[in-house]
Amino acid sequence: MSSLFKHWKPALSIRLFALLFTGAILTTLYQPALWVWTLGIVVIAHASLSIAGLIPKNKLLGANITHLPDEAAKNGCIAITIDDGPDPIVTPQVLDILDKYDCRATFFCIGEKATRHPELCREIIRRGHAIENHSQTHPWYFSLLSPWRMHREIRLAQATLSEISGQTPLFFRPTAGLRNPALDPILTHCQLRMCSWSRRGFDTRVRDADAIFNSLTEGLKGGEILLLHDGNSARDAQKKPVILSVLPRLLDHIAQQKLHPVTLRDAMPS
Repeated sequence: MSSLFKHWKPALSIRLFALLFTGAILTTLYQPALWVWTLGIVVIAHASLSIAGLIPKNKLLGANITHLPDEAAKNGCIAITIDDGPDPIVTPQVLDILDKYDCRATFFCIGEKATRHPELCREIIRRGHAIENHSQTHPWYFSLLSPWRMHREIRLAQATLSEISGQTPLFFRPTAGLRNPALDPILTHCQLRMCSWSRRGFDTRVRDADAIFNSLTEGLKGGEILLLHDGNSARDAQKKPVILSVLPRLLDHIAQQKLHPVTLRDAMPS
């Protein structure tokens, strides 16, 4: 497991926590009467890191892509990212909508689902889109996993998606964007980059297409990373996956604003 940390450069907050923890131990050894204070400081620091892991767009626990690079933003590029697939019913319809608008998207796929629908993954690639790593089984408690389990989830998905699609994922997105301090060294070891988003419509829970559309488009500008779901998509009153109602409107709006959807790997080549 030590090899996970071989090329890892800890974030400033992690280095500060390590120094604080070391200082607390030394202080306790030399002044045992202060143990309550040193323990309290360590607990507060640890709680702060834990809370940071619950904020998907924070960068305290390591690098985290929330926007496209400045050059891509200046050129009016945005990234549409689609999570939790592939879904045998929804994903083909999403691909047809994207084809109609000649737009490219990034699909963060679950390895287990890719194994069940390998041809659909290959179709995503054939149509010019990109597939990235969204873990092997997508456990809701991903951020609570041990480093060993977390590494296994990511490594298995990386192998699964690479073999099926013929394209090695470059980016990783954890379940719901939640993480803990162990994720950053694991991603470094797996040669992956953490990517969250700049805005989302909560389309796994919100059933109102208008509300989702407004969340994604109000003040939309170049450099944004948008999040939608083809897997686990909420259904509207007519039982239609909301992404199928939102996506055409979103792409119309993007065209009107003269913005250009691109894949993450096209906007941020390694």
